[in-house]
Amino acid sequence: MTDARFQDGGEEPLRLVAQDGEDLKVISTLVQDSVLPATELAFDARRRRFAVLLNRFRWEDRAEAERLGRAYERVRSLLVVDDVRKVQTMGFDRGERDLVLSLLSMSFDPGEDGTGRLTLTLAGDGAIALEVETLDVRLDDVTRPYRAPSGKVPNHG
Repeated sequence: MTDARFQDGGEEPLRLVAQDGEDLKVISTLVQDSVLPATELAFDARRRRFAVLLNRFRWEDRAEAERLGRAYERVRSLLVVDDVRKVQTMGFDRGERDLVLSLLSMSFDPGEDGTGRLTLTLAGDGAIALEVETLDVRLDDVTRPYRAPSGKVPNHG
């Protein structure tokens, strides 16, 4: 068996931007159940940029995979947040090299004059809070889709 290709679904890689709460809901839905090693979190304070490399379940392809009877897919995606003032993590040890996190959702609590807090909620009561000057989030698929190793749709019981 070979890995899936973008051409198999007739789709292009996702390239999305969120600059308000409604946009963020779309990206949050698409990154739900992404998995990532804790070592893939990066904050560049000088550039005020937070980035994480995700293994994203391709929710947008689920119905087509079921219709065609083919495997579900994941894809490596880069989630980038710009204009970040501060990063806080809760509920996990960033130094634990073998730790794999599961992203459940993203939400934005606006502050004054466009500022606010972007929260990435993780399974197991963990979270990443980003204090931002403005909401500026990008999601870019950076690899070809591949068969989801579990072969299953993520489920929270």
